[in-house]
Amino acid sequence: MLIAADKFKGSLTAVEVAEHVTAGLRRVVPELDVAAIPVADGGDGTVAAALAAGFARHEARVTGPTGEPVTATFALRADGTAVVEMAEASGLQYLPKGVFAPLTATTYGTGELLLAALDAGATSIVFGVGGSATTDGGAGMLAALGARFLDTDGKPVAPGGGPLADLATADLSGLDPRLARTDIVLASDVDNPLTGPKGAPAVYGPQKGAGEADVATLDAALARYAQVLEAAVGPKAAEHALAPGAGAAGGIGYGALVGLDAAFRPGIDVMLDVLGFAPALAQATFVITGEGSLDEQTLHGKAPAGVAAAARTAGIEVVAVCGRLQLPQEALAAAGISRAYALTDLESDPARCMAEAGPLLERAAENLARDFLV
Repeated sequence: MLIAADKFKGSLTAVEVAEHVTAGLRRVVPELDVAAIPVADGGDGTVAAALAAGFARHEARVTGPTGEPVTATFALRADGTAVVEMAEASGLQYLPKGVFAPLTATTYGTGELLLAALDAGATSIVFGVGGSATTDGGAGMLAALGARFLDTDGKPVAPGGGPLADLATADLSGLDPRLARTDIVLASDVDNPLTGPKGAPAVYGPQKGAGEADVATLDAALARYAQVLEAAVGPKAAEHALAPGAGAAGGIGYGALVGLDAAFRPGIDVMLDVLGFAPALAQATFVITGEGSLDEQTLHGKAPAGVAAAARTAGIEVVAVCGRLQLPQEALAAAGISRAYALTDLESDPARCMAEAGPLLERAAENLARDFLV
């Protein structure tokens, strides 16, 4: 039995999900052989999944999205592979509750976190993006790594996406030279371009407090940013603005593609490779996956869909556990999931589901074991 589930956001980490599922299964089948690989798709929880897989924990004091210092964690393996999660430095969790900074939030701390990984000996970096408080196109990140973004007076532009409207020149020649020797993979489940109706400001800006006028301001500012970068580094800057993943995490994907020469890959595919999912799957006869909400988004690059696709290719049956289920059985089957067990089937009150997620998940796992294992 292989448990390869993501976190239940707001209630259980991926490690805790595996622990509770295992406890429930073994109440029904005490001698059951269970292995667990907590998984993530590049968003928040990615570093935690790497740590659970045996990576070493490292911390760095960096600049948060509104300029305050924060402590961010990254994971490093002995072979030089690092897992860096931008939300650790520039995530929404660092904003005061209900107070957003759509025009001024910066990714500068993410650049500092990447520097910390390089200082610790990273030679390849899985760069997970998602959960950001920012819409600055990665300009802050690149500035921390040595790039210069100047206005018409030759002064550095202020932090955030809004001030990029004043950008006159960009110089990437000062980027840390170690970056050129480092393989960087942009791991994301987002394939939006940088700007336009499907771009970062229009699609994700409202989640970060951007009103209609802010979205227009940010879209124009990021378009200016891409234009100036094209003048600085050539046509690839314009091409990358349209590329899948450019709009990830407020456009930090664009900054990674242009400035870090990152390669874009679906986050779950990257993480399954890094976490050693294939050899674990080869030993399994049954797989349990899951996340807090199985919904339409799940089908577009989220962890359960990636796990189910890999297991289906190997001819192994997959079932899922979740907090709530918002997919019909036909959609689950099309994704390779035989059945899903939702906590809301056991407790109709969402607040109680969140508060009592662990015990409820054990009950769900007991039901799963009775249906499939005895």
